[in-house]
Amino acid sequence: MIFRAFGRLLLQAVPVLYIVSLIVFFLVHLAGDPTVMLIPDDATEADRQMLVAAWGLDQPLHVQYLRYMTNILHGDFGLSYRYGTSAMPIVLERLPATLLLTAAAMAVAIVIAVPAGIIAALKRNSAVDFTVSGLAVLGKAMPNFWVGIMLILVFGVSLRWFPVSGGGSLAHLVLPAVTLGTSFAGDLAKLVRASLLEVLKQDYIRTAYAKGIPDRVVVLKHALRNAALPAVTITSLHVIALLGGALVTETVFAWPGLGSLIVQAIYTKDMAVIQIAVFVITIMTLLINFLTDLLYRLIDPRIQMQ
Repeated sequence: MIFRAFGRLLLQAVPVLYIVSLIVFFLVHLAGDPTVMLIPDDATEADRQMLVAAWGLDQPLHVQYLRYMTNILHGDFGLSYRYGTSAMPIVLERLPATLLLTAAAMAVAIVIAVPAGIIAALKRNSAVDFTVSGLAVLGKAMPNFWVGIMLILVFGVSLRWFPVSGGGSLAHLVLPAVTLGTSFAGDLAKLVRASLLEVLKQDYIRTAYAKGIPDRVVVLKHALRNAALPAVTITSLHVIALLGGALVTETVFAWPGLGSLIVQAIYTKDMAVIQIAVFVITIMTLLINFLTDLLYRLIDPRIQMQ
């Protein structure tokens, strides 16, 4: 069953990647002439024309796209205008940093949100519940760039507990992970609370309590597992959003990940890097959706993989 589902994933990936490549290619070209960012200020028009011809940018768009797709089918993903080397190694070099930041941010969100959501559900309509709900709304409302700047000022500049930019150690990871994780923690805490309240109303939960099973066992073993499916869904969506949307946070903290690379590539109109980066994010999105389906099956064996 897993292999059949993976085969369907591969079949879906082909048209998705084709459509993504088509959209990104034409959007990048509509952004303007990349040679403006490549040639020095004292270069002549003849120099610019030579550069345009060297990169094949003087050809019609459909010819450039056909050449681009032909090269991809032959394993050639294009050259970076900025670095002058193949774009694929540049993107793959930055990918582990983004995956690490995403995983750390999700860990921060889960550690904060799951206990908070459980406590809020068990203490429904109490001061604790209202406090958790208020903090969840506040965490969602605060923009990531503002949270990042505040964390830098407090924990980086004033207290000097953590470095404020760059990578290379776990200490560099703390502030950007907290910045990304706090926003998602609000959504996840509210969802855990709502799902758990719904499950706690079920007859089998009341039966478990009637049998004298300890509250902790009923909540953690029975109720929480059945309330986990909505949380898994929103978690997978946020992982996808973090992979493609950590641009601002990585830029604020100068984190050497895929997001900051994409920002630089957009600024310099480095088409090959942008296209390959979007390709990689799309592939990761498809894989995350596939793994989410597997996790559904693990949590509830009654669910059939599509």
